[in-house]
Amino acid sequence: MSADRAEPLRIGIAGLGTVGAAVARLLFEHADLLQARCGRPIALTAVSARDRTRDRGVDLSSVAWCDSATDLAARDDVDVVAELIGGSDGVAKHLCEAALSAGKPVVTANKALLAEHGTPLARLAEDNGAALAFEAAVAGGIPIIKALREGLIANRITRVTGILNGTCNYILSTMRETGREFADVLAEAQELGYAEADPSFDIDGVDAAHKLAILAGLAFGARVNFAAVQVEGIRHVSAADIDYARQLGYRIKLLGIASLSPDGLEQRVRPTMVPADRPIAKVEGVFNAVLAEGDFVNSVVLEGPGAGAQPTASAVVADICDIAAGRGGPTFGVPATDLVDYPALPPGAHYGSFYVRLSVVDRPGVLADVAACLRDEGVSIESAIQRGYDPEEIVSLVLISHQTRESAISAALDRIAALNTVTEPPRMIRIEAE
Repeated sequence: MSADRAEPLRIGIAGLGTVGAAVARLLFEHADLLQARCGRPIALTAVSARDRTRDRGVDLSSVAWCDSATDLAARDDVDVVAELIGGSDGVAKHLCEAALSAGKPVVTANKALLAEHGTPLARLAEDNGAALAFEAAVAGGIPIIKALREGLIANRITRVTGILNGTCNYILSTMRETGREFADVLAEAQELGYAEADPSFDIDGVDAAHKLAILAGLAFGARVNFAAVQVEGIRHVSAADIDYARQLGYRIKLLGIASLSPDGLEQRVRPTMVPADRPIAKVEGVFNAVLAEGDFVNSVVLEGPGAGAQPTASAVVADICDIAAGRGGPTFGVPATDLVDYPALPPGAHYGSFYVRLSVVDRPGVLADVAACLRDEGVSIESAIQRGYDPEEIVSLVLISHQTRESAISAALDRIAALNTVTEPPRMIRIEAE
């Protein structure tokens, strides 16, 4: 059958926020282009949103409205459901379960839902012969899901590293460029619309952890295990840390890192010092980047807009086009029944170098006391920075450790924190030199 006479693929959109409205607009504006590329028309036939009167910048008078999002799954004129509501449970989860149970493909941008329920949803999709597609759930407009599942299919992936949250990357980039403190830059990010009124989901690392759990499942054929992700945000990163990093040849990024070893699967989201000359260190502002390492391809870096209505809509419609063209496969690259429940490595198992900043009373013997605490836990110092001398002054003492277990340096910092010459809790940031 020719493309112009092929049956249209009929789409129902649940959620008409900025992303949902952008998806609708894209489907209308690029209808001819999408038909030519997919081999069949793609038609928006139904939508669901709480407010019918809101101006969304797109004419929806030709499509059906559903008061209940879950009604989309039962409509005869909906072949594919685009879930753009958000949230790990509630309506979004019920809609996806209803659509998949009915054998209807689901396209979603919902990273929280996939991080919390990705494995059972994948099993439900495969049991009913329906696709569950989620390119838009990780890194916005960057096609990292397709890259891992298709472009790098011939490789054994050993490690995935990503800047996965544009809000945090903007804050850290601006702190480095201006020398301002975290709270000041966060307030600016909120004014500019880069951060929410309640920014905790972003700055505490939860958003990046959701995305990392999804990437780890796909990269390693693992059961998605958000609970196993070690999460630390950027609230404690100071202008002093940013400046010391610069002096030492590093930049601080909030990185999500997943790696598989014979001991298990490590998943961590942490502020991290990265050598300033590495590609991922040069990703600035609200951009995201993902570096995938494979045994034959070595390393591949993808960079681009990690959020925003248009990049996310682009990713949603790319998934719709795959469904229209009959392209697909198991949700996480291998059948859901074959996903492996790898043991999770504990935080203390991480092996590497560490940056430590201490606020200490500037008097003779302080460095020796600190060094003794490190020595007692088997941690050696590669370098130390302490400037000035004033017995009445509180100064920063910065240490870089040789490679060691995180459990060892954590124990040493507990000892150091108990010294009467240390005036604030020690600050520690992991260093990624590879």
